[in-house]
Amino acid sequence: MPESDNLLACFAAREIDSRGRLYQESKPKYRGEFQRDRDRIIHSSAFRRLVYKTQVFVNHEGDLYRTRLTHSIEVSQIARTLAQSLKLNEVLIEAMALAHDLGHTPFGHAGQDTLNKCMQDFGGFEHNLQSLRVVDQLESKYAEFDGLNLTFETREGILKHCSLKNAQNLGDIGKRFIERQQPGLEAQLVNIADAIAYNHHDIDDGYRAGLITLDQLMQVGLFRQPFSRVKEKFPKINERRLIHETLRQMISNVVNDLITNTNFVLKRVKPKSIEDIRLQKFKIAKFSENINFEHLELKKFLNSNLYKHPRVVEMTDQAETMVKKLFERYMSDYSVLPENIQNILQGETDKNRARKISDYIAGMTDRFAIAEYERLI
Repeated sequence: MPESDNLLACFAAREIDSRGRLYQESKPKYRGEFQRDRDRIIHSSAFRRLVYKTQVFVNHEGDLYRTRLTHSIEVSQIARTLAQSLKLNEVLIEAMALAHDLGHTPFGHAGQDTLNKCMQDFGGFEHNLQSLRVVDQLESKYAEFDGLNLTFETREGILKHCSLKNAQNLGDIGKRFIERQQPGLEAQLVNIADAIAYNHHDIDDGYRAGLITLDQLMQVGLFRQPFSRVKEKFPKINERRLIHETLRQMISNVVNDLITNTNFVLKRVKPKSIEDIRLQKFKIAKFSENINFEHLELKKFLNSNLYKHPRVVEMTDQAETMVKKLFERYMSDYSVLPENIQNILQGETDKNRARKISDYIAGMTDRFAIAEYERLI
């Protein structure tokens, strides 16, 4: 059943005040509306495919590295902690977290950037907008509508970024980007939980892969301080546990800071409803200045030492080649595509055909894209 409004802060998202769904449906008997959203996301094909989509490492590199699925679950865990602490809607924030990467391409950001280049003459490609496209149009399970028909509030949390040009074509869900307003607090916090999860867990994956060293990590303030405390308290602990315990404390530190500082801003702004949150010209959910500085320092460190590591760049180059060649091949001869896709593409303009081909490529897992590349090219 839906969470009682009496347990939520006055500025939390409430089902009774929901802006509803694109297609009207009867209310669920034993679930809340946001629970229905979460369940539909979990049962979607796009969600299952996340298990074979990459964070940093291509899927076949190893079994223990993060995938988009494990990342989404980790984002959900952090986001739910934030929601509980701030008396926000925990079910809604979980739905947002689980859906935020549904539109991601194979091969992580390399696949996304390459597909955007391929689509430059046809409207471009934004993975965040693609996530919304997945839940609004591309999932095909239900008899009465395309997509998952999620509530406005869940869709608001999925669409974290959007260009002004695209926002103009999205109706109510794109309005805030045009009017420079904010989403609800649940959506703001999912965005930060996403950054917390991938920054800290990319350290774990990068260290496990031998791409970043302990000496390098000691240059990062967010890592160095908890590492020293753990080392002093547990001098005989092995290195694997030492790193894990340090990362655990790092996440706790930034999450605690985020809760404390967001509470501080809330007391200053005094919102009475979620609409008061949306009308602000600045985000209410934010780190303190010190932690924000150190968080940005960590992002810069990962960009220089992990994402630009020669081994990662080699994987990235291969991924870019595969996505580019697949797009070009499909555009020049769509008869190599499955029959159901061919039927969709017949009689389409080049622009519409390119969009549907980008949908097809974006939906691929890493290993399927590799297999297609080997089959065709």
